[in-house]
Parts: sequence; structure tokens; C-alpha cells
Amino acid sequence: MDNREREIHDDKMEKGRFASSDHWKALATTGEESELADASVEKIFESREVPPWQKQLTFRAFFVSFILTILFSFIVMKLNLTTGIIPSLNVAAGLLGFFFVKTWTKVLEKSGLLKQPFTRQENTVIQTCVVASSGIAFSGGFGSYLFGMSEEVAKISGETYNSLDVKNPSLHWMIGFLFVVSFLGLFSVVPLRKIMIIDFKLIYPSGTATAHLINNFHTPQGAKLAKKQVRQLAKFFSFSFLWGFFQWFFMGGDDCGFNIFPTFGLQARENKFYFHFSTTDVGAGMICPYLINVSLLLGSILSWGIMWPLISNQKGHWYNATLPSSNLHGLQGYKVFIAIAMILGDGLYNFIKGSHTVLPSNGRATSDVSRAQSYDDQRRALLFVKDQIPTWLAIAGYLVITIISIITLPHIFPPLKWYYILVIYIFAPILAFCNAYGCGLTDWSLASSYGKLAIFIIGAWAGKSHGGVLASLAACGVMMNIVSTASDLTQDFKTGYMTLTSPRSMFVSQVIGIAMGCSVSPCVFWLFYKAYGTLGHQGSEYPAPFAVVFRNIAILGVEGFSALPEHASHFAMFINGIRDAVGKKWNRFIPIPMAMAIPFYIGGYFAIDMCVGSLILYVWRRMNKAKADAYGSAIATGLICGDGIWTLPKSILALARVKPPICMKFLSRATDVQVDAFLQSIKM
Repeated sequence: MDNREREIHDDKMEKGRFASSDHWKALATTGEESELADASVEKIFESREVPPWQKQLTFRAFFVSFILTILFSFIVMKLNLTTGIIPSLNVAAGLLGFFFVKTWTKVLEKSGLLKQPFTRQENTVIQTCVVASSGIAFSGGFGSYLFGMSEEVAKISGETYNSLDVKNPSLHWMIGFLFVVSFLGLFSVVPLRKIMIIDFKLIYPSGTATAHLINNFHTPQGAKLAKKQVRQLAKFFSFSFLWGFFQWFFMGGDDCGFNIFPTFGLQARENKFYFHFSTTDVGAGMICPYLINVSLLLGSILSWGIMWPLISNQKGHWYNATLPSSNLHGLQGYKVFIAIAMILGDGLYNFIKGSHTVLPSNGRATSDVSRAQSYDDQRRALLFVKDQIPTWLAIAGYLVITIISIITLPHIFPPLKWYYILVIYIFAPILAFCNAYGCGLTDWSLASSYGKLAIFIIGAWAGKSHGGVLASLAACGVMMNIVSTASDLTQDFKTGYMTLTSPRSMFVSQVIGIAMGCSVSPCVFWLFYKAYGTLGHQGSEYPAPFAVVFRNIAILGVEGFSALPEHASHFAMFINGIRDAVGKKWNRFIPIPMAMAIPFYIGGYFAIDMCVGSLILYVWRRMNKAKADAYGSAIATGLICGDGIWTLPKSILALARVKPPICMKFLSRATDVQVDAFLQSIKM
């Protein structure tokens, strides 16, 4: 995405396919591997037999997928509950899947027990399964709408609520809810897969880039590069894990440890400006485009460096001076509602713009449709249409799940009436198609925008006195799961198309992956929820910023837009308008409103870490671009994975009430003198 001018907006800030398709493609064709880009890919693999779809689904593929599902679920969950910014894990899934199964097959080959070689089709099945399962950690709403239903977030929001407006997390209903709503997106776009991939020839940049990498892994040169990448990943995984373990010893109290180190002084730390020492954020910064990270930093400076200090000086004039800092009628209201206004303005602008570009006037995506097909396209199209997924199966599956949802969801969420669900499911396939089509053109998804649209429609329909807040958040979850899964599945179909993987095996892999995610992700969230009592609180280790944001959007949905700061959403739409007006040459220098809005609420510490990651990658590329492109993503993935996996033993220690032995705290000289005097008085 470094070279992609149309930056990822709404969903990408929350879900995050932040990886540049051009960057991954460059990675796949670095150095010795460049000849693969010039040759016909399918002629290279022509001598290799394509296994039938049943043999592409192996026990070892799903065993490795399950292990990686647990790993990636912890990573995504931690990011969900800290910043809400999640970089792409597609490439990491493909790379780690290749490494684990390749190691497995080598051991069996040496022992003479290998019966089936490892193919690129099996690699694609693993990648599809892992992305589907870890995607549930995002679309499940554990850091947004689902956690936003809780009484804890309602208290943090400072609202007056009743029992109809809250539903506290519980393992059984979360698993049941996800199983009911997560599969519908699969059936909504299956009948249209040929139109999307072959007729319209949609690009699906992330799916295309992942296919390039998988194809490259299974050439001799590509396997050699993959081995080097895994070695770098393992090295930085170990460093990141051990660094997290080391930091834990110094976190023995409130405001203790390296994660609040006053890098720029104590006053700057009070305003959330400090280096967070988070390897996860540094790694994410290496993957995210420069413009995203710079936008985050500018948003931090604008809000915590300028706006909030100025507004806090108006205490007693603009708002009641006696209100606690967390009350939405005080300074906190400015932080939350200005951020929400910018998010809604950005989402509305892109929603309207996207609706005008979803279907070209002639019904074709590009002029490439009429172009003579290459050898690669001919072979891929032939196999892609060979293993059809019956249309009757898709329609029957959609109808069965609709009936199950209408029966079960009102029992889980009483304010969500059956006719609300029916209306959502009538319009969902249209929105799913639009989202999948737009994703194929631009690589960005509007699932979160569609979810917010459901919040306002169902919230206004249900009304405040009839549990409209809870009903709208549940409707948001239903809509987001449908449209997000639809675009993800179509991305995977594009990857499968380019690796000669059967659509049937892709579909089965997606089903199994979603089932894994519906089981694993709630358990991972439950571990965080039970281990950390301050989950969702601003300033805590896991502030879950989007939970508060989504809850307050739901409140706006039932109460109206009068609570939003005047002209704040217009500001976001104005910036987007400028970005489009100046053209591709200059819009890469204009910040993205969605990115700017995130630090308005949680502060700029994570933006500084991410900018450090960007700076490291920038300097490295200036010194040695080939190596930076080849190994930058592997190193970033290692940093993210190591810190993400450390959260598992850390959470277990928290559940066991094992606390760090040391509290490393930073005080001013004057405060230190007072503390010393107090301690001396105790000794006397």
C-alpha cells in the first residue's frame, strides 16, 4: 500500500489490511526471485499435477491452522483491546503455514512415511483457514460493538441506562451468537464468485499479493527466501517475547513499568506523549503505510498537544468543573464525540463515494474482460469453474441460517426483534456484494460503515425506551459479520484462483476456519476479560477504545446527532474532499481523518511507537531496499507475534494472582523529596 494512493479508511483502521499489496508483491519478487514475475507462473507449475479438491483438505493443514488460529487470535485480540489497529496477517499466515507443513513433510520424508507432498493448494487452504478464524477476533466485536454492550462500558460512558441497554459478556452466548451470524456471509456471495473473479476480473490486491507469495514459496528459489524470512521472524519473535517477559517484572503497581516511560518528560507523559516500548506497535508501524502513521501522530499532536489543554482551561465555563474526568458531559465528552464525529464523517464520505463506483455503467469492471486471455488465465479459469459450489446450496444455506437467526437472536438480545433481523437479512446480500466488489477494486472494506449504518437504522427504529442501544449494537454485529466475511471470502477466492486451488476446498476451509474462530476467539477474549479488571478503562493496559466509541454511536442512534460537536464531521468530509480533489500526486501528503481520530480518545503513545517502526523501515530502505523489502515484513511479524504470545502466560499469571515483584515509577524531583520525607517520618 506504500504505492497505493487510495488509502484504507473505515474498516482498515479497525480491522486493518494495512499491508501493501505492492509491498508484498515486491517481496515475492525480490532478488533471485524476480524471474518468476516475468515468466508464466502456470508454465512453471505445468509439470505438477493439481490434486483433486478432497486431497487439498488434509489433516496436517487443519492441525497447523488450529495452532496458528490460537496464535493469531491472541495477537488480534490484544490489538483490538489496545489500539484497535490491526495490520494484515495474510502473509504471516501463508509464511508460517508453509514453514510448519514443510518441516512436517521433511521429517516424514526422511523417515519414509510421507504419502502426500506439500502443494501450493494446501498452503492456500491453510492461509484461508487461518485468516477466516483470526478474522472472527475482529468481526466478533470483542473490542467494539460486543464489548460495548457491557455494563462496564456503559458506566465508563457515563450514560443513564437500564437493563434493556446492557448485556455483560458470557462465554456461552458469545459463542452461540458468533456461530449463528458468522456463516451467512459465506453463502451471500458464493453464487457471484465467477462474476467477480472471471467476468469482472477484479484485482483484489491483498488476495493477488498473497497468491504471488504462495506461488513463489513453492519454487526452489522462493523456498530458499522463505527459509531466510522464517529465520528472521523466529529471531525477532524470541526477542519480542523475552522483552515482554522482562518488562513484566517492573509492572508491580499502577503507572509502573517501561510502558509509561516519560521519554519526553513528565508533562508530556501526562498528555499521553511517550515511547510505549511496545514491540507490537513498532511492528505494526513497519507494516502500516507511512501516511497512516503520520496521520496518527498529527492527530495526537492536534488533540492532546493543542485541543485538550485549551479546552481544559475552559473548565467551569464550557462544562461543569465538578464533573469527574470520565464524565461525557465534561472534557471526556469532547474527546469521545469529536473522535466519533470525524469517524462518522470519514465513513459517510467514503460510503457515498463508494456507492457511486460499485458498479460501472456498462456492467463490467474494466476493459480487461474483453482482452484475450493469457495461458495462465485460461488454465486458472478452467479449473475455477470446474469445481462448482451449487447455487441451490448457497441459497438453501442462507435461508436456513436466516430462519435460525430469527428464532435464536431475539432470545440472546430481547430488544432485537425478529423483524429487525429479517430486514437486515433481506438487504444484507446487496450490501455484501457491494462490499466485496469495492474490496476487489480498492482493497478496502466498508464493513464497519455498514455496521454503523445498521446502528442508526435499528436504533432509531427500536427507540431509546425499548432497548434501542443494545438492539442497534447487536444489529451492527450481524451486519458487520455478513459483509466482512463476504469480502474476505472473495479475497480468498482470488488467491485460490491464482494458485489453482479448488473453490470447494476454499469454501470448506473457510467454513472450518470460521468454526475455529467462533470457538477460539470468545475463549481468548474471556481470558482477557477475567484476567484484567480494568479492561476498557482509559489509561489502563487494555483501554478497548472502540468499545466506548461504538456504544456512544449507538446512543447517538437512538438520541440523534445533537450531541456531536458542531462541524466536526464536516471537517473529516472536507479533508477527504481535498484528498480526492488534489489528485494522486499530492493526496499522499494529506492526512487521513479516520487515522487522526483514533488518538483523540486514547492518546498518542502508540502513534509514537508506530512512527518509530516506520522510521526504522524508511532508514533501512534507504540503506538497502532489497533486504528491507525481503525481510521487513518477517521482522515486523516476529515483533507482533512474540509480544502477542506473551499475553497468554501474562494473562495466566494475572488469573493466578501472581503480581510482578517490582514497581518502576517515575516522579518529579519535588515529588520525590516529598515521598522521601514521608518514608522517613514512617521510620521514625
